[in-house]
Formats: sequence, structure tokens, C-alpha cells
Amino acid sequence: MAAKISVETCECSVIHEEVVSLVRERMPEEETLYDLAELFKVFGDTTRIRILWALHEAELCVCDIAFLLNMTQSAISHQLRVLKQAKLVKNRRDGKVIYYSLDDEHVKRIFDQGMIHIHEEK
Repeated sequence: MAAKISVETCECSVIHEEVVSLVRERMPEEETLYDLAELFKVFGDTTRIRILWALHEAELCVCDIAFLLNMTQSAISHQLRVLKQAKLVKNRRDGKVIYYSLDDEHVKRIFDQGMIHIHEEK
């Protein structure tokens, strides 16, 4: 059973106008925040995370990923389409084989930072 986490709330009614104004000025456009939320949704699926982990380690074809994750090629292909649309993976053809890899170093860093975060000492 998950532990309950208490959230403390502010009991004051003062608005800190200076800091609120500063944050408001720096706040990205709504569309940008929407796009960021959509990107993070892609990370919200365990299968996609497993695929990203595998591609973090090596360039693989669909057959390799399907075998590694004990899934069908069609299921892997579907998830790769989602990851490709989100610009998290790319592919290259070598004869009849199509290899997938992480799109760039940014994706590796996002993944690495997530791993660091979940392994932080509390």
C-alpha cells in the first residue's frame, strides 16, 4: 500500500506581488506548456519507458525490441510510432532492417535525469 503524503498549505492571504509578477513574465505561452505536458504523457507508459531504456543502451530493430521485451512486433511498432511522433526516437534503414535509436542527446539526458531523480536519497 502506498504511503500517504501530506501536503502543507499556506495559511496566509498575502499575495507576494513582486515574485508573482516575475513568474508571470517568465511563464511560457500556454501552447508551449501544453506541448510540454504532451511530451511528459509519452513518458507515462511503462512499455514506452522499457523501449526507451533499451534504446538508451543500444540501437535495436523492432525484432530485437520485441524479443527483449517479450512482446509482439506490432505492439512494439505501435509504441515506436508514438515515440517517433514525440521526437524521442529516430530510425535508419540498413538493407531490409530498420534500426531505432534515441533521437538525440537531449532524450538521453531526460532519461538520465529521471533515473537520478527516482534514485535520490530522501
